[in-house]
Amino acid sequence: MKGIILAGGTGSRLYPLTKLMNKHLLPVGRFPMICYGIERLRKAGIQDILLIIGKGSAGLYTNFLGSGEEWGVNISYRIQENAGGIAQALGLAKSFVSPQDEFVVLLGDNLFQDNLTPYVKTFQQQPTGSARILLKQVNDPRRYGVPVFNGTDPNLIHYIEEKPKNPQSNYCVTGIYMYDSYVFEAISQIKPSARGEMEITDVNNIYAAMGLLQFDILRGWWTDAGTFESLHEAGMKLRGVKP
Repeated sequence: MKGIILAGGTGSRLYPLTKLMNKHLLPVGRFPMICYGIERLRKAGIQDILLIIGKGSAGLYTNFLGSGEEWGVNISYRIQENAGGIAQALGLAKSFVSPQDEFVVLLGDNLFQDNLTPYVKTFQQQPTGSARILLKQVNDPRRYGVPVFNGTDPNLIHYIEEKPKNPQSNYCVTGIYMYDSYVFEAISQIKPSARGEMEITDVNNIYAAMGLLQFDILRGWWTDAGTFESLHEAGMKLRGVKP
């Protein structure tokens, strides 16, 4: 089992802090944001980790994290030259995994309380070629991708609506995904969205259309620390906590 953390992007919602450095290196509690995802993967028994990063802060990442030895993991790096979306960034990991590999993908600005171990174990029992995503109940699902559940099979997602005006559930899709190597075939099938990005929702909906998208629901707190408000919230939750 391998891990991939997507930590590129422009971080425009956190400007001007992100003029100084990539948002995933901003402090949350006592540590840079990126450290929490690394530690969540390590605690789930995942030691081989690939970071997809932008070239602007590449030196900062390597200076701070190095090979990952200090964190008990093996870290590799790939550069995302252009901010072309989550699915485009994930596509850069194709050479990191072999056809038989399964892996967990984290968005680097998603911070959460749950241990990933039980979710990973459940995913490993799924059929080859299927995917698993983690959901969280939220107050305003209109801000997120929202799952529409399968009416005949309670373990499956029928499809995902991106930022719907009238959500069909009060759950959102978090930035925690589990795939095998078929995901790269799915990525090759999608086109850029109206905003010019390769959307991970389109990838997940390919799995959903085949009846192969399962899910779990996070029990503890979760936040997308991509705004000033959520960054502050995450800092308060993780104040004094070592990843």
